[in-house]
Amino acid sequence: MQSALDAIRQQAVNHGATHVSRIVLRIGTLAGVDQEALRFAYEALTPGSLADGAVLEIETVPARAYCASCRAEFGASRGFIFECPQCHAFSGEIRAGRELGIARLEFP
Repeated sequence: MQSALDAIRQQAVNHGATHVSRIVLRIGTLAGVDQEALRFAYEALTPGSLADGAVLEIETVPARAYCASCRAEFGASRGFIFECPQCHAFSGEIRAGRELGIARLEFP
């Protein structure tokens, strides 16, 4: 969370802002982030910062894998190898779900 707040501070400086009113993070289900722990860290680190009082929103990105055999994209669960629900071929090509970043900032 500290790294995210550092990046947010830099973006605020780039936009000439002294305060952030809303922070939207995109976090993939395979990113390995505990959202409750992230929210706890946010609450602990923001008082007195330019994000003090800002609304934190988290957009969860579901995991999606791609099957090269039948060219289907499908939902994936945790792991490294996924089975295509259409042709049952195995795939390790993840198309979504590893995201971890700032999606949007709002300044007053």
